[in-house]
Amino acid sequence: MTDGLIAATALAAEGGADQSGRSLVKVTVNLVPRSVRALELACGRTRDTKTDTINRALVAYHLVLDLIDHGDGSLTLRNTDGSLERVHLI
Repeated sequence: MTDGLIAATALAAEGGADQSGRSLVKVTVNLVPRSVRALELACGRTRDTKTDTINRALVAYHLVLDLIDHGDGSLTLRNTDGSLERVHLI
């Protein structure tokens, strides 16, 4: 399922137009301190802009919701040491 996330992230990065034909939509959000810190950490690790990071997070969140709705509700992750770990989404 990782391939789906990569493809979805690549699609989001291309900046395709939404259903109304607009290519960008401006949104104002209020982040709680925990989310602000997570955004800062993610931007620091990837060197992406806040906009790019939020766009990718929304694509990933959509994928998680699809997995919950249509999959078995779990992800199997391969750790750097080769071991597998199953994460159940509730």
